[in-house]
Amino acid sequence: MNAFARLAFIAAACVPLWSAAQSYPSKPVRVVIPWPPGGSNDVVGRIVTQKLAEAMGHQFIIDNRPGAAGSIGSDVVAKAPPDGYTLMVHSTTHVGNAHLYKKLPYDTLKDFTGVGLLSGQPGALTVHPSLPVKSVREFIFLAKETPGQILYSSSGNGSAPHLSMALFASMTRINLVHVPYKGGAPQVTALMAGEAQASLATISTVVNQIRGGKLKALGVSSAKPSQSLPGVPTIAQSGVPGYEMSPWIAVFAPAATPKPIVDRLNGEINKALAQRDIQEKLVSQALDPWPTTPDEMNRQLKIDYDKYGKLIQMTGAKVE
Repeated sequence: MNAFARLAFIAAACVPLWSAAQSYPSKPVRVVIPWPPGGSNDVVGRIVTQKLAEAMGHQFIIDNRPGAAGSIGSDVVAKAPPDGYTLMVHSTTHVGNAHLYKKLPYDTLKDFTGVGLLSGQPGALTVHPSLPVKSVREFIFLAKETPGQILYSSSGNGSAPHLSMALFASMTRINLVHVPYKGGAPQVTALMAGEAQASLATISTVVNQIRGGKLKALGVSSAKPSQSLPGVPTIAQSGVPGYEMSPWIAVFAPAATPKPIVDRLNGEINKALAQRDIQEKLVSQALDPWPTTPDEMNRQLKIDYDKYGKLIQMTGAKVE
């Protein structure tokens, strides 16, 4: 085959993919959210997919499939046809599950492709008002003076709040006692009641209590300050250089979904995230908009897959 013939062959092969992307979607798109209605994944998924439906001319139908920390819904998407008509909105828990569960019915990295990040959901080092500290540095000093006496709550073994605090304790060489609860609400209730003195809770679960003066925020876990807690510095800025835990919520598609369709979806997602009303809705839920390209998202996915794997191994976290 000469060079001209090869070019003609490649061009012909690309026509169906280009045509599919141009006509996509031609019917409703199912969006699996492997969590119950009302949580952060569900809220951000509904906010953004409503804009996608308006922009692309077809419904994006939410299908909540909760259970087993998101792995039940993930399996549905992993086995769906890779045609762009089944998507998934999932959190960083997706990569944590790969290390928490002995066996999953899918491969976290090989059976999905990243479409785009939707938002970050950073944590905040939050303490009970009775704890006599006003900064991250003071918290570290107190913890070193009273090893093994400060209890911290989390939403469960292997959860983002658990691993975020485990990383913080490791980097600062302090000894804290982990008290896992079954979910974000019980985790915060325990902190409010003084059953625990600290938590590196997802901001959305504690922002109202912080704003109401019932809890104190010392620092946020993300690389940049959170729009939801103005004036609260990052933990890295507060004496723990290099510290970062930035849980996210993202859109996935089954592996082998045509790149033109992935790129089309990514472009519309980023357009939605750039709209002021979307940004205001997300920030009101303590969710920071996080536009990316598919390549950037897949790189972040691999980074966090390795990072969570090391933290879970370090903590010995297991599924309860």
